[in-house]
Amino acid sequence: MDSRSDFYGVLREVIAQAHLASGSDLPWILTNAAAKVGMEAELYLADVPQRDLHPVRADLAESVSIESTLAGRAFQLVELLAATDERTRRPILWVPVLDGASRLGVLQLLLPERTDPTDRRLREHCWALAGLLGTVLVTKLPFSDYLHRIRRPRPLTVSAELLWQLLPPRTFACRDMTISATVEYYDEAGGDGFDYAADNEVGDVAVFDATGHDLLAGTVCSLAMAATRNARRRDASLPAIAARADEVLRGNAPERRFATAVLARLRLDTGVLSYLNAGHPPPVLLRAGKARKTLDGGRRLPLGLRHLDDTETEPATERLEPGDRVLLYTDGVIEARDDAGEQFGLDRLTDLVERHSAAGLPAPETLRRLSHAVLDHQQGQLRDDATLVLLEWPTPDTPPLLPALT
Repeated sequence: MDSRSDFYGVLREVIAQAHLASGSDLPWILTNAAAKVGMEAELYLADVPQRDLHPVRADLAESVSIESTLAGRAFQLVELLAATDERTRRPILWVPVLDGASRLGVLQLLLPERTDPTDRRLREHCWALAGLLGTVLVTKLPFSDYLHRIRRPRPLTVSAELLWQLLPPRTFACRDMTISATVEYYDEAGGDGFDYAADNEVGDVAVFDATGHDLLAGTVCSLAMAATRNARRRDASLPAIAARADEVLRGNAPERRFATAVLARLRLDTGVLSYLNAGHPPPVLLRAGKARKTLDGGRRLPLGLRHLDDTETEPATERLEPGDRVLLYTDGVIEARDDAGEQFGLDRLTDLVERHSAAGLPAPETLRRLSHAVLDHQQGQLRDDATLVLLEWPTPDTPPLLPALT
């Protein structure tokens, strides 16, 4: 592994074999490539609820918990972590596997004897291999049922199946903006969604919640997401984006269904946030790690209820300060009830965000823990979809979204 040319051989092997490979071929591709430098490698994928890491190799039976293992810590904090194999006493390196800034899983590398797992060049090589695997994974996922089965502790509903195909990655980061999202789908339905985009000096983010708890809810949410995405890609203004969703839902949504939503647009150079609230719970502004206020402006009718001759609402604006976070959520989060009927509530939600901010957790890990807290409040049984989106301006240097290699 000390030889740069040997390591390039590992990357070349993965690239060459991946061109004509299915998702189920990834374990042997990885095994053969790692053997070129005397390593043994296993790839683990996080399941959809982000509670466990599951091996991609079918004959490796042991999954590992994200909460209580070194592998899970590497995933949570996006760190390269070293250990020693109990059987062979050889060093192990756990390496996070990402799609951009979105966490997919971890790579376990059993290193040759007497290898120093803290060596910077070694860690750079291993991080490059994990990065390549992340890229290969996202190219194989759309047509690999094998990889999807690994990531599902239980089957999805048809509605959730539909929406997962439309959702962007859970985390995105550029120099001037980070967006992280998580969604827990109610067993009987799937009517929540989120979307985002970033180009030049503009970032867009949206969250949706379609009415109903059935398959039609997923259909309505899909229509709303597609309509707003279509208008956004025509460079439309926020009012025009909302109007396009009104038109599409009014003409195509079954049973006069509609969707609540927040549509927001951030100027990445100035931090000016413009937003429309279509009958949705108001976002929360967090400043210096504390919840400062709810963003209550820009209110209009839910998507699909406004008629063409109605006066369109002008977006509200909020000037963000560097380091600000904006939390968007659906009512399935704050209205989640325990056995005694007590709601999870906005106060509890913001308190947890403040605590995780104080602990220095990155946005993806903050949302993972928040979604689990909502689910645990209901003893693991959702009564509605629960979606959270966290926008940060600009992307912070710490906590890191990418690992430090020293």
